[in-house]
Amino acid sequence: MTKIPLRHLAHCRSGDKGDICNIAVFAYQPAFYPLLKDQLTAQRFKAHYGDAIKGEVLRYEIDTLGAMNFVAHGALGGGVSRSLALDNYGKALSAAILGFEIVVPNTLMDQLHAKQLLPNSA
Repeated sequence: MTKIPLRHLAHCRSGDKGDICNIAVFAYQPAFYPLLKDQLTAQRFKAHYGDAIKGEVLRYEIDTLGAMNFVAHGALGGGVSRSLALDNYGKALSAAILGFEIVVPNTLMDQLHAKQLLPNSA
């Protein structure tokens, strides 16, 4: 088992409206999706951002697509047009979650996206 950044297992799409950020996480491979569902919970998603997300985080699972959609309330400092925190747009938040670490069994290591970028990869 090895901890791997999410970016090697999934990609994200985001959107923002008012003070709500929407981030969808899509597994690159079907084998990765159960790992994401198990480890990337709404609570861990929110904790990854520290104090940046003030409200509730809801997670919606889309099993047929191998995806999860996170809706983060109170994530944009009152709203994009009202906030002085310019880094808190949805795109910045979706990029940040790609650093979340997922524990991956050694049997799946060969399927990782851009595995050549991992430390100690040959």
